[in-house]
Amino acid sequence: MKRTFVSITLLFFLSCSILSAQKENLLSSKYSAAELRQMIIPQAAWTPFPRLADREGWAKADKNMLQACIKSAESSIGYDWPTIPATLSLLYVRTGNRSQYGSVSSKKRNVLATMIIAEVAENKGRFIDPIINGIWSICEESWWGASAHLPRDKEYAGLMDVSKPFVDLFAAETGKVLAWADYFLGDRLDAVSPQIRKRIYNEITYRLLDPFMKQDHWWTGKNGSIPNNWNPWICSNLLNIALLIEKDEQKRVGIVAEILAVLDNFFNPYPQDGGCDEGPNYWNAAGAALYDNIVLLNLASKGAFRYVYENEKFRNMGRYIYKAQISESYALNFADASPQIGVVPDMVYCFGKDIGDRDMMDFGAFYYKPNVAASAGIRSLRALFMQDELQNAAKRLPLPQDVWLPDLQVAAARDRQGTTEGFYLAAKGGHNNESHNHNDIGNYVVFYDGQPLLIDVGSGSYTARTFSSKRYDIWFNRSDFHNLPTVNGKAQQSGRRFVAAGVSYRAGKSSVVFSLDIAKAYPKEAAINSWKRTVTLNRGKSVTIKDVADLQKADTLTQHIMTCYPSEVTQPGKLVIHYQSKDGNSTDFVITYNPRQMKAEVEKVTLSTEEDKGVQSKWGDRIYRINFNVIAPKLKDTYMFEIKKKQ
Repeated sequence: MKRTFVSITLLFFLSCSILSAQKENLLSSKYSAAELRQMIIPQAAWTPFPRLADREGWAKADKNMLQACIKSAESSIGYDWPTIPATLSLLYVRTGNRSQYGSVSSKKRNVLATMIIAEVAENKGRFIDPIINGIWSICEESWWGASAHLPRDKEYAGLMDVSKPFVDLFAAETGKVLAWADYFLGDRLDAVSPQIRKRIYNEITYRLLDPFMKQDHWWTGKNGSIPNNWNPWICSNLLNIALLIEKDEQKRVGIVAEILAVLDNFFNPYPQDGGCDEGPNYWNAAGAALYDNIVLLNLASKGAFRYVYENEKFRNMGRYIYKAQISESYALNFADASPQIGVVPDMVYCFGKDIGDRDMMDFGAFYYKPNVAASAGIRSLRALFMQDELQNAAKRLPLPQDVWLPDLQVAAARDRQGTTEGFYLAAKGGHNNESHNHNDIGNYVVFYDGQPLLIDVGSGSYTARTFSSKRYDIWFNRSDFHNLPTVNGKAQQSGRRFVAAGVSYRAGKSSVVFSLDIAKAYPKEAAINSWKRTVTLNRGKSVTIKDVADLQKADTLTQHIMTCYPSEVTQPGKLVIHYQSKDGNSTDFVITYNPRQMKAEVEKVTLSTEEDKGVQSKWGDRIYRINFNVIAPKLKDTYMFEIKKKQ
């Protein structure tokens, strides 16, 4: 009875997701323009954090973090602020490489952000000249954003048109760092020359605030498209900037109002279950970035936006981060997500505290590490003043036994609640036009004792091909390098119409069953009537995969399984994966299959391209694809796999 109820209620959840996609306007509809003007604290009176002269206020900041920041800044005090030559930007269009430009650009900003806090901490003036050099050097750059984010047309051809400024992720990040320099060190900068702050304001206005208010950017969602993480990430930086440096209160509040409307374009269509289709490592820039905006708004309005913390969808957006956690070192990495994510402990803890979620607070505190250097930004600045609380907080990984995200169509389950011991299984439905999409409908992963067994490779290094028409020329984005079948020589295709059907989820004491029809994920040339996949976790025993195929033709069929361990066929019908536990001990797992139906072969994936460098950084040179080639394909057939520990 319970199983029937859970399956039927899927229809209810799906209907709720459609309703949740309708306009809520949680942020922009709450207050009128006049009310917003009244509640936003004027720029001259706003002190989100102690100013430089408030030494009593800074005495409350964590001394170890500040000392680490000073030490880091000292190592860069002689930093020769590099120019960014045109040829470095041109690398992206010439070779596809974006990392060399990005490394120079990001280091300059990181050094500057660290020096700002070091000067505030020490208050001796020895970092002022290097800071001024950094500000001036950045202000003289032709483009504050990423070379990869320039328009891909002949008009630009790899270089910025400085007469047409627009806002991307890293331009906004740059403006944020400069705005905090102005806030903390404005008087010190003016003592050297009034041109420094004037330059900051003029550059920020020309490059960021005016384009944001006067132009349409795709990431704002104004054209009806569903925005991705760019929306809240950029907005959080623009909100920092406007609140900190804009002295014209009418203009300042107008920018805030516009940001609220843009954030609603991100929040309105977000799934009610809070699931991030970009994966947990992108959550830091998606749901968590939305939270950053709410924190800033509350700081600027004496808590007028705390009502957001009571919104159930917003609360679900926070909870997603621990629901997607597999073990201490691994998280669920469908699409472009990384299997290893960097949790921002203080931000996760605060998010959990604000929404009243103990699991989220404990999860954030679990990853707390003392003596981490601070930099200019809302997350790091908050962390400076709460280290004692974090150090004394309860610390644990919630590790829920069962997770079901009906809007995202992602299911996850483990053998037992609160422990990584035993099997962990996750599988997905959805569609093939998700943000950072891979063609992966019906894909699944299997972990054991918190370590990967059957994997989703995830993404590699981003290059010019990554977000181009050639995206699916890259092997790890294709379905034939996921745990999926290739049917009549055809892999899944990208696009919103390539979608899962008949999705069902049932959780019980002894097993969890996720099923779907993946036929619509393939082109018509694959000649599939239906391909019903059922993925089952038999708690404490095994994982089984059952595919029931109904085809119009049956020329060639291959089932693919990805792993990060050497594998071999030890006898017909048994393929052994030489798994390694967290402590390095070897344990064999067996995949059983019908040897009269399929012949197995193992290939090691060659990692040799620019994109593959990112794969190696996550998995090393150990990606294996197991191909189960169907010997005599039939129009109707059933394919079974069982994965269990070798006895």
